[in-house]
Parts: sequence; structure tokens; C-alpha cells
Amino acid sequence: MTGPWMADTSEEKEHPTVPIGLNEMTIPRIALVMSVVTLSALLVMSTIIGWGVYDFLNDFEESLESGDPAVLQVDGRWGWESHLLFDTCSPLAESWIMPENLSAQDDMFLYPGELSCDWSHQGQNDHAVVVIYNHAPNNIDLLLSIDSTSIVFSESGESTLLVPGLDSNSTFFAPLNLLEDVDDETVLINASHVTVMDAVVSLEMNVIRGADQKPVHSDEGDSMQVHYRVWDADNDTLLDEGDLPVTAGDDDTYIDGFGWSALGLDIGQDRGLLTPGTSHFTLLPPPIAYGGSEGHFLELSLLLFELDFSTLSAI
Repeated sequence: MTGPWMADTSEEKEHPTVPIGLNEMTIPRIALVMSVVTLSALLVMSTIIGWGVYDFLNDFEESLESGDPAVLQVDGRWGWESHLLFDTCSPLAESWIMPENLSAQDDMFLYPGELSCDWSHQGQNDHAVVVIYNHAPNNIDLLLSIDSTSIVFSESGESTLLVPGLDSNSTFFAPLNLLEDVDDETVLINASHVTVMDAVVSLEMNVIRGADQKPVHSDEGDSMQVHYRVWDADNDTLLDEGDLPVTAGDDDTYIDGFGWSALGLDIGQDRGLLTPGTSHFTLLPPPIAYGGSEGHFLELSLLLFELDFSTLSAI
């Protein structure tokens, strides 16, 4: 008796070959191709890994070199310095004498030592700018800090700001934001190397309430119209005067320091249309003026700018 699970055909009958398109040489050929592909992938991965290790070792070596105190110093000083962009700075603790002609110094440093600067503010949320210059022969990693709860760095919104990989002979702008309407406060802004604990350059800042208080404060990216006058700071020669549109902060239309000079100009609620805004003086050393313009007649000059606020077109 047959059951339903049994085939109706004879067991001797041959079933047709399944047509999967393979013959006896196909599998060896596939294996050969796969071996070549695998070998190529291994070679590529080895190259990538090797390059990564090379980069890591180079970065590690540079990190060790950048943390060497001897490499960080230039003529017995730490290789960076800082100043407030306003033309209100003097020698810190009277520890040195300001040269009569700053551009005539036979030195890569802009000032003979650390500075004490005044910030005459126009009220809460006003702005100022600290500038860091790296004169060291190598890149450096800095940590900026403010010993006050009244002021923060605009970029971080905190009293500290990490500045990694500041290139040799380069400049960094650190705008400040005033959180409180301070009457009179002296704060210390330190630019410290992240691995060499005693490598610190200090800037003392005296924060003072200005006589001309304004409720509207220009911020980075705001477009405004300013009237300017500019002098050679060392000989008081008036070089130019006029009116210009400018974007407060990083404005690549002009020399580096001009856009940042516009930060901190303030106006009334009428956006400067009816009453004049504030004015101030800023001092631009060659690295943020014409120092990068080889052959320019102002290449070595420090420029003194007076900016008067006219109108604000965006806020």
C-alpha cells in the first residue's frame, strides 16, 4: 500500500539538473577573484591604518614639543601677549615703561610687558574685544579665563574659552560680553597654556561705568554706518577720515581690526537716527592692520582709530 507521502514515479527515474548557471570552473574562479579583492582591501586598510598611526605620532610629537617650556618662550618671555582693543592700555603694575614709539621697537613683541587696560562700558550687554597674538615659533593651545562673574566670552558664554592650535604668528579675537551693569571692577584675564601650568600671560582690565549710557548694544554680525578718523599712532599724523558701512566683528572687507573696532559702539532706542551713538578709540598694531601687506607704507605702523556710531541697519 502506498501512502500520500510516497512519490508516484519510480525511484530509478533521474531528476533534471537544477539550472543555477554554474559549471565546475565557476567556483575556483570566484574564489580567485574574491582572494584578489580581499588582498586589495587589506592593502588599502593597511595603508589607511599606517597613515593614521603616522599622523598620530606626528601630532603626539608636536604636542610634546608644544608643551616644552623652552619652545614656548621667546627671549625669556612666553611667546604670546594680549591687549584690549581699546586705546586705554598702560604697563601692568608700572613694571615697565611704555616706549615713545611702539613701531620702532626692535622686537617681535608689540609691548615690552603685560598690560592694564580700561573698559568704559555703556551698560549691561555691552561688548569689548581682547586680542591674543602668538609670537612663538610653533602652534599653541591656550585656555582663556576671566576671574569674574560679571563678564563672559561671547563665543562660549562662559568665563573660560579654549583656543586650540593657535598658529605661529597669528592673531585671535576674543569678544567679551558684560552680564551686569558694573560700576567699578578690576578683573584679570589669563591666557594660559593648556599643558604648561606656569605659562600664563595676564591682562588686567578695569571695568568702569561710562558717562554716556545707551540701551542698545551692537553685536557681532550687526551692520552699521560709522564715521572714522585714523592716525599713525606714533606721530599723530591724520591719515584718513570718512564714512563707511561695516559689519561688527569679522568683516573681511577691511583690515582685520576695523570690523572688531566697531564692536562696542552703542545707541539709543531710536537706533541712532535721532540721537548720536557712542564713540571710542581703538589701537590696531600691524598684525591686525597692514602688517600682512608687504611693501605698504603703513606695514609697520600702529593705527589709532576713532569711530563714531551713525546708524544701525541690523540688530
